[in-house]
Formats: sequence, structure tokens, C-alpha cells
Amino acid sequence: MYSAIAKNKRNTVFIILLFILIIGALGLVANWYYGDGSWTIFIGTLIGATAYAVFQYFAAGRQAVAMSGAREIGKADNPRLYRIVENLSITLGMPMPKVYIVDDPAPNAFATGRDPEHAVVAATTGLLEIMTDSELEGVMAHEMGHVKNYDIRVTTMVFGLVVAVGLISEILLRMSFFSRGNRNNGGNPIILILGLAAMIIAPIVATVVQAAISRQREYLADATGALTTRHPEALASALHKLGEYGRPLRKQHSTMAHMWISDPTRPGIVDRLFSTHPPIPDRVRRLLENSRRF
Repeated sequence: MYSAIAKNKRNTVFIILLFILIIGALGLVANWYYGDGSWTIFIGTLIGATAYAVFQYFAAGRQAVAMSGAREIGKADNPRLYRIVENLSITLGMPMPKVYIVDDPAPNAFATGRDPEHAVVAATTGLLEIMTDSELEGVMAHEMGHVKNYDIRVTTMVFGLVVAVGLISEILLRMSFFSRGNRNNGGNPIILILGLAAMIIAPIVATVVQAAISRQREYLADATGALTTRHPEALASALHKLGEYGRPLRKQHSTMAHMWISDPTRPGIVDRLFSTHPPIPDRVRRLLENSRRF
């Protein structure tokens, strides 16, 4: 468990460095096309990338909350959910995270933030409607597991990276059609190819990164949640309900798909190949097979 947490912290640094390297490479391309022999554009791009990475580290959690349409609640607003999270915080010896509710009939939940002191957990109204108290406790213990294991730091940075990939793709596409630069040729074919390739490849790369980051962390959060409640059957039952009653969220954003406890997008054969989540039946099987160990 502790080795996994340490690995998650290292992965955060790796993701930030990868992001800066990607932007730096794009800066080299822009410097070659627009530059006048100096490294001004490349250096400026690299500084901008570093500043953006730092900004995302502190702001991506709030962006994810805003993107989901979640609203913060207090104990008086929803005593059931708030007290469950409060009791789990005491059990785990962790700071009380901010609690949010997403007005959406699709049952789901997510956690975000950069560390346990700045964590957010959220549940949809659809989740609150179909879960028993023990099942809801299992789901929120899973989300608190993400907080304890510092998964939220990694997934928050991935969220920022995926947003950046989309932004870069759009910029390159616009450059391919409207760039003039020093060559004044009405659009260099190389830039056109780069723009079109980025537009096509960027979503695929983003999904692959999300999947690689998310899948093993879901298994780990399931185990952490089961250890916290000592009731793996409740979490297994909750996951089974998510599989049975799950539906796409009304406000779908692929950039934060990996943050939810179950895939918030549409299921399908092709989608499963790039799914940000392991199959729910596998997660249920693991919990039940290991129930005696918890």
C-alpha cells in the first residue's frame, strides 16, 4: 500500500515533466517555423509550459468540480452523505474533505484535489437514490481511498494534461490553416500535417494516458475502501448496481472520465478497448475473492 502511494507521488513528477517535454517539442517546431535564428519562441514556450503545469497543479481540482457541475454541501444539506464521509475521515485519520453533490440521475462518484488537505469528494443524486447506507459507505470509502493513496494528485494532473493536449491540438490545427510565418507561403505543408495529425492523435493519446493512469488505481482504491469499512461485500454490491443501473452522465467530459468510480461515458465494444476503468465484473470478483483477507 505504502509503496503504491510513493509510486503515485513519483508519477505526478513524471507527468509534469512529460507535459513540459511535449510542449517543449512543440516549441521547437514553432521556433523552426516562425523563428529568426534565436531560441526566443522555444524558451518562451518552455516557460509557459512550466507555468501552466504549476497552475494546473493548484487549479485542476477546482476546474474538474466546475466542469462536473457539482455544488458543495454542508451537513444540513444532506446529513446522510456528509456523515458517511465524516465518519470515514475519522476512521482513516484524515482531514475532512469538501463534499459535493452532482445533480445527475446517472449513479456515479469522484474525488479530486492535490492532496488530502485539499481534497474533494462528490456523488451524484442518482447514486444517492439507488444505494443503501452500507453501499454508499463503500463507494465513498473507495473515493476516500483515492485521497489516501494520493491518486487524486495524479488524476488531477492527468486531467490538466488531457485539457492541454486538446488545446495544443486546436492551436496546431489553426496554425495549419492560418499561419504565415517567415516563409509567407500561405500554410506550410509540414505544419498542416502536424496540425491534422495532432487533431486525430491527441484524443487517442489522451485516452491511453487516462486508461494507463486509472485502471490499477481503481483496483487499489477498491481494496483500500474494503479495508476501511471491513465490508467488501457492500462495495461489491454497489459496483454491481453501478454496472446494472449505470448510464452516461448528462454532462460528459472525456477529460475527467478517469476520475469517476465508473465510466461516465457510453459503454461499447470499441469503448472498452480504451476504457479508463477496469471491467466492473472483474472488480466485483476481486473484492469477493479477497473478502476474507479484508
